Formats: sequence, structure tokens, C-alpha cells
Amino acid sequence: MVSRPPADDPVQDAPQVGAPKHSAVGLPAIGHTLKVGREQMGLRRAARTLLKVNQKDGFDCPGCAWPEEDKRHVAEFCENGAKAVAEEATLRRVTPEFFAAHPVADLAGRSGYWLGQQGRITHPMLLEEGADRYDPVTWERAFAIIAEELTSLGSPDEAVFYTSGRTSNEAAFLLQLFAREFGTNNLPDCSNMCHESSGSALTETIGIGKGSVSLEDMHRADLIIVAGQNPGTNHPRMLVALEKAKAAGAKIISVNPLPEAGLERFKNPQTPQGMLRGAALTDLFLKIRIGGDQALFRLLNKLILRTDGAVDEEFVREHTHGFEEFAAAAGAADWDETLAATGLRRDEIERALAMVLASERTIVCWAMGLTQHKHSVPTIREVVNFLLLRGNIGRPGAGVCPVRGHSNVQGDRTMGIFERPSAAFLDALDKEFGISSPRHHGFDVVRSIQALRDGEAKVFFAMGGNFVGATPDTEVTEAAVRRARLTVHVSTKLNRSHVVTGARALILPTLGRTDKDVQASGKQFVTVEDSMGLVHASRGNLPPAGPELLSEPAIVARMARAVLGGASATPWEEFEKDYATIRDRIARVVPGFEDFNTRIAHPGGFALPHAPRDERRFPTSTGKANFTAAPVEYPKVPEGRLLLQTLRSHDQYNTTIYGLDDRYRGIKGGRRVVMIHPDDARALGLADGSYVDLVSEWRDGSERRAPGFRVVHYPTARGCAAAYYPETNVLVPLESTADVSNTPASKSVIVRLEQSPTV
Repeated sequence: MVSRPPADDPVQDAPQVGAPKHSAVGLPAIGHTLKVGREQMGLRRAARTLLKVNQKDGFDCPGCAWPEEDKRHVAEFCENGAKAVAEEATLRRVTPEFFAAHPVADLAGRSGYWLGQQGRITHPMLLEEGADRYDPVTWERAFAIIAEELTSLGSPDEAVFYTSGRTSNEAAFLLQLFAREFGTNNLPDCSNMCHESSGSALTETIGIGKGSVSLEDMHRADLIIVAGQNPGTNHPRMLVALEKAKAAGAKIISVNPLPEAGLERFKNPQTPQGMLRGAALTDLFLKIRIGGDQALFRLLNKLILRTDGAVDEEFVREHTHGFEEFAAAAGAADWDETLAATGLRRDEIERALAMVLASERTIVCWAMGLTQHKHSVPTIREVVNFLLLRGNIGRPGAGVCPVRGHSNVQGDRTMGIFERPSAAFLDALDKEFGISSPRHHGFDVVRSIQALRDGEAKVFFAMGGNFVGATPDTEVTEAAVRRARLTVHVSTKLNRSHVVTGARALILPTLGRTDKDVQASGKQFVTVEDSMGLVHASRGNLPPAGPELLSEPAIVARMARAVLGGASATPWEEFEKDYATIRDRIARVVPGFEDFNTRIAHPGGFALPHAPRDERRFPTSTGKANFTAAPVEYPKVPEGRLLLQTLRSHDQYNTTIYGLDDRYRGIKGGRRVVMIHPDDARALGLADGSYVDLVSEWRDGSERRAPGFRVVHYPTARGCAAAYYPETNVLVPLESTADVSNTPASKSVIVRLEQSPTV
């Protein structure tokens, strides 16, 4: 039986708190998966749908981008993947009658959790200027409005086209083609807020902004370092790879400010033994102070350099550049400064060093814990230095592994969703389509918000995602979006971005990954690229949520025809009818996709080339892998303040809230919590269960406030705190970004805690 969505918004600031867990997955995960499947889809529909997730003849999970092995388990999904599928395949519907009953002011007062629980949007909807609620609109009228607004702009650069990582390769390629034919490179995407720092650092150091390892490499590694990442909540299927690596003899070092249940013990639900006993994963847990990772890897590099025989001198000589300058900088690393920056003990670092020196094949995995600091790019460069020293790039069982969080965020970038495209890509695009793409750089996410705020941008178009909910400096961002002439969101479900609008707003409902896609030439499929550069097909199998839904490629193609009209020679109508024609064009524009349609027909897809991994060839400016020598940085926190990181709860995927529990951290029924070490809480006079306002402090003297958070005594690193986003996005100024990548610095926020007058 399918439950109804919640009629009332549940209270989110009165959580119950128990002890954190020390193992992840197991029977509770199965129980929660069955529960959410029954509530959203009904048991029969849930079984039929979940058995197609991540299968070669099925659809790609709309959750994380972790890859699958060639041989698939019958249940090739995790608990959070099942939640993502259930919310997309839900039988709940958001109809025109729903919008008629709920003015925008009412919806704006609801939580993101309540909005998301209402179900799938069934009709295109228009909020006219001055209206108080959305009304249904025909597709023809919707595209006419977009054309009217875009063609009346003073410059194509007054439009912004945002892309979520859920978008398929085919739709992403069409969107960037349309934007460039229209005349702009304003193509921000969710990479700007997550792994942009990884791409910036890796492109400079090894010549390609992607990870260099495969699943087989994970299984063959001697040592895997998991830094700034929580696989148990964010990428649960990664735990299977770590379990297999452990069984083959690998050691695992976890580097994180908080202990994470999934990295302590993994109870694999796919095997009886895994369910009952589980596997201990972490051999050494380094409870690092937030932002201290660069200092840790710099000192390890110094110690490696001082150990006879530890450096792979042949690899360094033949394949790298800049070693002398790097070695001089590493030689200056100081024990006392490192201990202060990291909060670690000397014996812990020495134990880590011993494990590093004993390993011939080392992999470093990371996620947002490394990428969302002011000094993120130098930190990731230092990780690359660490791997280069011992020849651990381009060697089987070794390499860099930035773990992408969204299912096709890497593929979108490969398809050209980038505000700073290479000249080679634009040359190939122009040659193929006979257009003249703009060459000047466009807006990334932060720059797009600034442009909307300052009146430089007037139309905002989003292909999926929850832009308002995901971005920093909430009040500034919402005010900026409200200055737009038109906001357009291609969406499956409601979120905060639908109630913070421009003068006019459109919601364009689209097919999801689970939906069957039939066009004029027959049933279609789309493709995605996972976190390790494997491209595979995704085929939905459920009837769409309503007859009015269009696919993402169809929406882009029809918008292009409405806006560009007869001036465009691009066969937009042909692309909508048959996605194979899009793939034929991708094959001629994007390196690595040659003979795309033939190769994608192979079950499981194909791997894209990766020169450092495949050939030990480094396509950098020097033609070699580049050592770097940036000064060591880490946050300095004044007395009486804490360093706050924003993070996800277990019942959450990015800004999508599945429920109000964080099972592994012992938190139930609420989200407005701040986790603090008991000794820090006592020093600040904060009892467990008391309520505080979080007030962020910045160099320019500005402050931002997030009120009403319950204090939770938690075993995090001393001097540090943690709280969930998007509730804490308000604390991060728009201008607080990582150097080079411009990624919001959401993982190192200096805060003071004031007794809350509101609770």
C-alpha cells in the first residue's frame, strides 16, 4: 500500500539523540529500503523497479556515480539509491489542482522535505508576473515565453544555463550546443560546487581532471586512503569495493574529522556472512582537524623523501617535472605546525607513514571534505605529490580517486557543460555544426549568482537540480534569483528553487531515469559516465508519471527551435526523434566517443581513455606530471570559536531530504543539530540538548546567522563542529570560495555559538 505525502510539515528542530553506530548497512538498511519502497511505490512496483537498478539492461541509479563491476548482483543498489529510485518512481503526483490549492507563499513556507514528498510533477506550470500561484500552461506557450525572454536580452550573456549531474550525456550535449549557438558560455553546473577543486588540481598536475583508477585497481591496492569522505552515507556501494580490497590484503586509512560507521564496519547485505558479522574496514583512523589535510600530506612527503629507497626515482626522473622545488618545500615541513594544523598525535602520523612505506600500490580517495576549503586546490595537489613520489599514478592498483557524488556530473563536463571550454572542444563543435561558439569565458555558479544579483543576468534556466537550495549565502542567492526576468526549471519533483522565482517562472516536468522514453523513432535510451570514466546506457522501464511529460533532450530541442528558429541549421527535430543521431554527433566532437552507437551497444558500455592511467602519459603544459610547491595553509580559529563543516545526513542526497533521521549518527526526527566534541561543549558552557544560534564570522567583519540548533555532544575532532546543509548554507558568504576553482568553502566556517532565544 502506498502512503500519502505528509499533510503537515513535520517539526525538524526537536530531534531525539542516541549513541552513534559503529557499523553500517546490514538488516536495518534492508528494512528501510523495503519501507520506503512500499510507501512510495507499493511492494510489487518497488520490486519490479529496484531489480532493474544499475543492471546492464536497466537504468542507472539517479544517486551516486560509483561504478558497477561487469558481473552484477541481482540487487545492485544501496539503501540511499533505493530511496532515490523510490522518490522518482513514486505514485504520488503534483497536479495542477495541487498548485491551485497552494499559493507560492504557502509553498515557500514549507520545508524542502515536505516539498519533495509531494510526488512527481505532471504538467508544465507557469507563474505569471504578479500572480500568486502557478497555473498550467501548454508546452507551446512555455517555449514561446522562453523564446520571448531570451531574444529580448541585450546580450546572450544575460542568460545562464545551469545543469545538474542527473542530466544524461545526450541532454547535456544538446544544452551546451544550444547555449553556444545562442551565443554564451554561461554553463555553470553542480561540479562548480563539489569537485571543481579536484578538476583544477588534477588538470594542472596530471593533465586530466578525472580519477585515474578503476574498480579492479581498488581491488588490487595494498593501501587505500579515504580522506574527507563518508562512503557509508554518500557512496554506500563503495563499501563493497573496500571490503573486497580488505579481503585481498589491503590496508585502509580513514582521514576524517568524524568517525563514520561505514568505515568502521560494513555489514554487506549481499552475503549471509556479511549480514551477520560484517567486515572491519579501517586499520587506522586519523581524526583530523578540519582543513588540516594539506599539512598532513606535506609532512608525509617530507618523511618519504628522508627515507632511503622510498622514492621511485626512475618514475620521478622519467615522468615528472618540478621535483626540486617541491622537495625543497616539503623539506621545510614542520612537526609542530603539522600537529597544530591536524590535531593528530605524532605516533598516529608515524603509524600512517609505516603503512605508506609498506605499500607498493596506493590509492587516495576523497570527496567534499577536501574540495570545499579556500586551500582545496593546493591540498589536492599535495595528494598528487604524495602519489607521484612513489610512482603511484599509472600503476595497476594505484592512483587518484576523486569520488563523484552525482550520477552523471562527470559526464556532463565531458559533454561540454563548462564555462571555460577548451579551444579544441569549441573548434570541433564549430566544425561539426557550422556555428561560431563564443570564446570568452562564461559564468560558473558563484559568478552566476553575482550576475543575477547585479542585474548582469536576467534569465536563469536549470536542467534539474535545486539551485537555490544547493548554493551558499542563502539570503543573497534568493534575492539574486528574484531579480531575474524569468526562471525556468526542468524538474521531476518540487524543491525550494520552484518557490524562489524571477518575475515569471516556468516548471517544465521531465522524464526521470526510471521512466520509459518513447519518441518518434521508437523506444530510446540515454547514456551516463560514472566516477571512473565508464560510459554505459540507461533504459527506463516504467510508464511516465503523466502524458504531458517530455524528456530532457526533447525539452532542449524544442526550446532551441523556438529560440533559434530558421536561423539554425542544427537538426533539432531529428535529435528529438532519435537519440542515436545525437550520439553520432558526440562521436565526432568529443574525444573517446568514436563509434559511440556501436560501442554503447555492448552490455556494460565502455571505458574512456585516460592517458596517465593507460600510458603513463601526462598531457600537461610540460608534457610530464607536475610536482607543485604551494605554501601550507589551514584555518586559524580564534579563542572561543569552532570550525564548522557542513555535511549530509544519512536520510539525504545532496539537497533532497528523504527523511528526518541520521541513523548512523544516532539522530532521529530532526535536522537542526550541531555536533560538537563534549570537551569543547563544556568549555563553551553548552549542555547536550541545549539550543544555540550558529553565527559565522568572516575576515571582512560580516556575520551570518542560522538560528535554533540543538547541541549534540559527538566524538568529532577537537575544535570542530558539524551540521547539515542546506540549513547551514546561509552561513557561507558568496565570496568565500576556494582559490583557483571558485568552489564555495563550505567545509571550513568559523562560528561562534550563542544561546538561542528562539527555542
